[in-house]
Amino acid sequence: MTDEWRGWQEAAETALYGDGGFYRSPEGPAGHFRTSVHASGLFAAAVARLLVRTADELGTGSVDLVDLGAGRGELLTGVLAALPAQGGEHLAVRAYAVELAARPDGLDPRVEWRAEPPRGVRGLLFANEWLDNVVTPVAETDQDGVRRYVLVRPSDGTERLGDPVSGADARWLADWWPPAGPGSRAEIGRPRDEAWARAVATVSAGLAVAVDYSHVREARPPLGTLTGFRAGREVRPVPDGSCDLTSHVALDACAAAGGRGAELRTQREALRELGVSGERPPLALASSDPAGYVRALASAGEAAELTARGGLGDFGWLTQRVRAASGPSGD
Repeated sequence: MTDEWRGWQEAAETALYGDGGFYRSPEGPAGHFRTSVHASGLFAAAVARLLVRTADELGTGSVDLVDLGAGRGELLTGVLAALPAQGGEHLAVRAYAVELAARPDGLDPRVEWRAEPPRGVRGLLFANEWLDNVVTPVAETDQDGVRRYVLVRPSDGTERLGDPVSGADARWLADWWPPAGPGSRAEIGRPRDEAWARAVATVSAGLAVAVDYSHVREARPPLGTLTGFRAGREVRPVPDGSCDLTSHVALDACAAAGGRGAELRTQREALRELGVSGERPPLALASSDPAGYVRALASAGEAAELTARGGLGDFGWLTQRVRAASGPSGD
């Protein structure tokens, strides 16, 4: 990695996905930050329930499940294990893990590991905390009100302003991220819109779901959200390959790019609709079934974390429904 000044998109792309980049490390994302998948098996069980519903809507006993940005396959492993308890005991699932890193040892042999999603997916494509790692240019408004690209030095994260934002990036800012005065910043989400549109295009029938930290046009953060994570702690973002680089997603823009059938809601709303409520078990159960009460209480605590306001419950869920004629599964 050279130490020339670069735009944030180029620098982060190399730092995360280049040779020796952060996402090619053997420990995977779970070694550095905790997602809903790692917080509780209830999350995978909810996705399993969603897969069963999707198969029912498609009227099929054979369905695709694509995990986009699969990490080390934790979500797929959990979903396949949870299916029998969620009414999917007779469902034939073709499971695909889409990830740049090498296939981990010991992964369920039913999971096909690949670098790109299959085409013609009939079922559920699920992208949990994937879009936030689709890297973007960063813009800052200078003292004259001109929005300029932010350049960064990869070795230490030092920044300076570059050329004015132009072309498709300028049009995206005009449409989706209103200026907030000198010194304000924005992550230009055009690459994420394009990535999501490509992902949705792989689905011939069923659902595409993106789950991520997010914001909408009416409430964009004036200083942006670019940050780093290492070993479970938030750190200064430096594109040297030593930390994750992430920023919140303009999911409303992604929804528009994905086409018709989009719905935006919070994780709290989505998981409650899938049966994850966080309600405490009735106290009477403690007398009639003490062990069952303890299990139910632990489950309620995990559900509460997944749906908590100010935490995981505030994640955005973008659900894109694809209706099309039936056809064969992908390649």
